Amino acid sequence: MLPKHVAVIMDGNGRWAQRRGLPRAEGHRAGTEAARAVVTRCRELGIGHLTLYTFSRENWSRPAEEVRFLFDLLVRFLKKETKLLLDQDIRLKILGETGDLPFGVRQVVESVAEKTKNCGSMTLNLALNDGGRDEILRACRNLSAKGLPAEAITEEAFAAELYTAGQPDPDLIIRTSGELRLSNYLLFQAAYAEFYFTEVLWPDFTPAELDKALEDFAQRQRRFGKTEAQLEQG
Repeated sequence: MLPKHVAVIMDGNGRWAQRRGLPRAEGHRAGTEAARAVVTRCRELGIGHLTLYTFSRENWSRPAEEVRFLFDLLVRFLKKETKLLLDQDIRLKILGETGDLPFGVRQVVESVAEKTKNCGSMTLNLALNDGGRDEILRACRNLSAKGLPAEAITEEAFAAELYTAGQPDPDLIIRTSGELRLSNYLLFQAAYAEFYFTEVLWPDFTPAELDKALEDFAQRQRRFGKTEAQLEQG
């Protein structure tokens, strides 16, 4: 059994570089190679939705030089991989407030999203300038602005205001580098997700490591709050 939607918190680039005596930038570069390989593997397996936690709202607190490098790396990555996305029929979608991004970065991400909008074999979500609490507040404000009466604010109506509207919630959330927290990531959507934590640092997270996570997921019984007897009864 494969998940319909895999979400990944790509953690450990800095530690990967530090252990090798390299600048943090080299860890981030290596991380983009890991991302490319995981995207390709998910496409091969037929996983319909992949979300990569690329840059959180909290990441703005990092040194300005590192933030600039991360955005430059993202721009180079997207320009280079646009053909791959089109060839593999992968749609790019951005989850987050793009209006806060540097103008040049915003132009590129919006351009690639537009070019791939008709691709239908897989959706690659980049969580960019994203934060779960902010997303929930944004959805609340949108519903309030629409003037919906209280009884009309259903779970479905709320989900329709999230960045992931129209997509299934993640079945599996993977976090690398041994950290055991959600870090304000897809808070509403993660309600019934399965979690997979690994000590492997993100640049070392190969397609084989992804397969391990998927094998682990396949062994789990997803109850969604039901008892085993209820599940057996359908």
